[in-house]
Amino acid sequence: MLSDPFFLLVAAGCLVTAAILIRGVLTFGREGVENARRSNRLMWWRIIAQFVAVLLILLFVFVRRQGG
Repeated sequence: MLSDPFFLLVAAGCLVTAAILIRGVLTFGREGVENARRSNRLMWWRIIAQFVAVLLILLFVFVRRQGG
């Protein structure tokens, strides 16, 4: 399964989402208006990355159930 490029793409999408989430939470913990704005922007990007990751997971499951 680790040699499957589609699985690796799904895993990368999940890792990117987690990295953005962690960065956003750490930025949120700092004081200052600029850090709050940066944290909000990162959380916005996290939602987009999470949406893409979920779509990739659904596509992966659909393709594998079709025998691909």
